[in-house]
Amino acid sequence: MCGIVGVLGNHEAAPILVEALKRLEYRGYDSAGIATVHNGHLDRRRAVGKLVNLSDLLVHEPLAGKAGIGHTRWATHGAPSVTNAHPHKAGPVAVVHNGIIENFRELRTALSAKGYDFVTQTDTETVALLAQSHVEAGLSPVDAAVATIDALEGAFALCFLFDGEEDLLIAARKGSPLAIGHGQGENFVGSDAIALAQMTDQVTYLDEGDRAVITRESVSIFDATGAQVQRERRTIAMDAARIEKAGHKHFMAKEIAEQPTVIAEALSYYLSQDGADITLPNPGLDFTQYDRVVMVACGTAFYACYTAKYWFEQVARLPVEIDVASEFRYREPPVSANTLAIFVSQSGETADTLAALRYMKGKAKTILSVVNVAESSIARESDIALPILAGVEVGVASTKAFSCQLTVLALLALKAARTRGEISAETLAARLSDLRTLPGLLTRALDLDETLNAVSNELSEAKDVLFLGRGAMFPLALEGALKLKEISYIHAEGYASGELKHGPIALIDSHTPVIVFAPHDALFDKTVSNMQEVMARGGKVLLVSDKKGLEVAREGVWQTVQMPEVPDLFAPILYAIPAQLIAYHTAVAKGTDVDQPRNLAKSVTVE
Repeated sequence: MCGIVGVLGNHEAAPILVEALKRLEYRGYDSAGIATVHNGHLDRRRAVGKLVNLSDLLVHEPLAGKAGIGHTRWATHGAPSVTNAHPHKAGPVAVVHNGIIENFRELRTALSAKGYDFVTQTDTETVALLAQSHVEAGLSPVDAAVATIDALEGAFALCFLFDGEEDLLIAARKGSPLAIGHGQGENFVGSDAIALAQMTDQVTYLDEGDRAVITRESVSIFDATGAQVQRERRTIAMDAARIEKAGHKHFMAKEIAEQPTVIAEALSYYLSQDGADITLPNPGLDFTQYDRVVMVACGTAFYACYTAKYWFEQVARLPVEIDVASEFRYREPPVSANTLAIFVSQSGETADTLAALRYMKGKAKTILSVVNVAESSIARESDIALPILAGVEVGVASTKAFSCQLTVLALLALKAARTRGEISAETLAARLSDLRTLPGLLTRALDLDETLNAVSNELSEAKDVLFLGRGAMFPLALEGALKLKEISYIHAEGYASGELKHGPIALIDSHTPVIVFAPHDALFDKTVSNMQEVMARGGKVLLVSDKKGLEVAREGVWQTVQMPEVPDLFAPILYAIPAQLIAYHTAVAKGTDVDQPRNLAKSVTVE
């Protein structure tokens, strides 16, 4: 969510901070600001809206100094405003914060009783004022920051900057991710490695409860007990070109177009040299040990889990329970000793998913994560972490990460089926042969861009859109509706085709487009029957099917999109392309912010 950057450098910090914050724009934000120390004086600049507004302000009101902190804020406590924007400053202290301080009201009451005044609606101002109170009580900056951190409850990543201290940053994490970047005679702080990529490829990730005292020449890390500890320094391979649009109008368009390549890379990573078997990086995963699977995720990743539920149950005959992470942990569900718990997250930092993972520790037999960031908290806290290898995904609306999640989960389901004896080696080889055709089929689906653009221009006039699918296409209908909502702001709902007559059909009229995902599979006739019910009531149907399906069912529909034929099992991966392109082109037609839609964040690191 919010982005944090800290710099102790050899050059002016302001332009470095702004450039680093630009690399965090994908996380979602509604205001931004920086603070620096120069000639012993702490000062800051803040602006609402896009980073260009902060850049404009800095032209007219520049900030000098080679030590500084920066922040992009996604509002939680308090509306987006300059007053509520970070960094927050209280006397000699400036602080940037990602997360939520749960006991800020109690702390605020105690500080108010001591005569400290509050000017914002945020929980973060409490952190700054508490640190100020400790400095004014005679504590050193380091001790003041530590005393402040010890008093906080909740989830947070914090970075402190102090008046008169041009060679000191203090960072801490609990729940929210934070990394330290190492340079030559300079050091940095960032909420993820992308922020640090142009400054260094040497990164140390803070563990849960860690706090760090940082100067240009040293990094001292202490755990939650105050004991000094060593954390691994990693070399991060960060391809800067992956964070460019590469000629596309939007990051989302680029990332949709990358799907054949990244899926091919994922298949190459997980398949044996002859392509007939699946090789997992951790050979200790034995599916015969499990009597059920629990899959937990949020948003698009949850719909990937929903799709995988069909695969695990139909192919591997392994019962699967799925849940959204924000509900799972509070249900406190009973967990059998032979449960495989799978957590799916693009960022690997999703707060609700991480909390659900921690709930399952000591309960499930194995905790497995499917993530895009190998160094993330979820990956590090899992027994087994499987990378989806999608590369950096900048667009807030997930596209290539979704299809890569589906690909890895499909491989897992097939591995489970073979291990449990539900399919033969020959059947597995045939399924994998089918899977290897996907990159080529995805490329052909991308050739439908112009057709889908024309359809989407008409969809952009709609106020409501319904998506229908049966079987494993039902979760794709949910995902298609989510994509359209996220970036075009058109109300959309996804339904299992057979459920339409149990209530939602009341919404059907000539102004409500209905998008039907229906490859010519075993459930095709049932789906077409439901589609006919829509058309009988004047509904406008957009049928997305293959040649066989359109030959049977195109009569009377409003629009058609002809997809390549695909093996039934993997149709959801292929049909994700039209779902994404429909949302993308509809949003472009409406003129919305495709890559950074309002109110949304890429990495949701607060509950």
